[in-house]
Amino acid sequence: MELKQAIYGRRATRAYTQEPVDQSTLEALIDAAIQAPNAINLQPWAFCIVRDATLLERISREAKALMMQSSSAIPPSYHFAEMLGNPDFQIFYHAPALILICAVGEDSWSHIDCTLAAQNLMLAAHDRGLGTCWIGFAHAWLETDEARAALDLPANWHPVAPIIVGHPGEATLAPPRNKPVLRWRD
Repeated sequence: MELKQAIYGRRATRAYTQEPVDQSTLEALIDAAIQAPNAINLQPWAFCIVRDATLLERISREAKALMMQSSSAIPPSYHFAEMLGNPDFQIFYHAPALILICAVGEDSWSHIDCTLAAQNLMLAAHDRGLGTCWIGFAHAWLETDEARAALDLPANWHPVAPIIVGHPGEATLAPPRNKPVLRWRD
């Protein structure tokens, strides 16, 4: 796949088949992720891979409950509140795998570096015919002590990018993009 095709073709996938993603494929995606640029080559990332469907269900349930408790955590949209209040809504869209990219340590650039790694991972997944989606609904719960215990995260791992990965259940069309705001200084 050409780079332009990957950039313009990658989409947030919200429908997955139940076909699992094998360990070697997930490892290859992580290898692509760690090729990302990072400040002074500190490579401040670590990865937690979750394929346990019961644990993914638990995270979904508890993340939704936490967001519903704090209305300030819900983006200002009736649509989001309705989704989170629906007991059938699973925040991971029943994807077979979650790759949680964590920043290791407290330096001021590590979160940005992990975000760059996430983009590499998502593009590499698209290149392999897989779908991905960054699940922002999971963030608040992943930062709790309960989440750290459930995922066995070391104290210096800070969740940054919860990316689901799986085989797309349907095609996702490209949403229209707004024209960029440009300010030239010649």
